[in-house]
Amino acid sequence: MSSEDPTNKELNNFVQTLLKQMSERFEEMQGTIVSRIDDMGKRIDDIEKSVTELMNDLGFSDEENEKQR
Repeated sequence: MSSEDPTNKELNNFVQTLLKQMSERFEEMQGTIVSRIDDMGKRIDDIEKSVTELMNDLGFSDEENEKQR
């Protein structure tokens, strides 16, 4: 079989198309994952801020928390 064989060309085209589709899908998934991680980080920051505000409202300070540890 030569490299000009139609079967080889079809197989080569199929594999290249498949690899391109997989690469595009992985890039899409990567973007989704990074976006979700960023969102989760923001939520954690908001929770931390809320807990700090609640502790301050209850009269706890960071200095008191460090002394208790």
